Amino acid sequence: MIRTYNISFSYKEYEKTEELDPEDYKLILAARDAALNAYAPYSKFKVGAAVRLMGGKIVCGANVENAAFPSGICAERSVLSNSVSNYPDDKITALAIAAFAQDVLTENPPSPCGSCRQVIAEEESRTGKKIKIILSGKNKTHIIDGIGSLLPLQFNGDNLKINLP
Repeated sequence: MIRTYNISFSYKEYEKTEELDPEDYKLILAARDAALNAYAPYSKFKVGAAVRLMGGKIVCGANVENAAFPSGICAERSVLSNSVSNYPDDKITALAIAAFAQDVLTENPPSPCGSCRQVIAEEESRTGKKIKIILSGKNKTHIIDGIGSLLPLQFNGDNLKINLP
């Protein structure tokens, strides 16, 4: 028997950052500031990420490139590693991402790469809580309710289980 499934998702789009919830706007500003700390001498594509923890603390990260590709790290994985390492019991409620290309804020919101999506999925799995994902560009902001929308059919710990007779 063959079955066909459809995958779709919805997200909110804001044309002006000022229309956002003040806490989300604050997180976007932190992500933009973090991008300015990025080390991107090769691509000139500076990405910043900021997470808000349940306790209210904001933690930031930026991409760090390396001449020996792919030894660098994306901003999203940087901030998640920072958060888990320093605040392992304080769950992430939201993640904001912003980017500058050639020192100018990107027109459109940047989206996490596949590796980052997988790491975000693992963090949601680890904590049992969805993470609000806020993608911010100059002209618009997208808000997505959890990584499942960006990464359906995720590889996770269940894939590692073996069903023995």
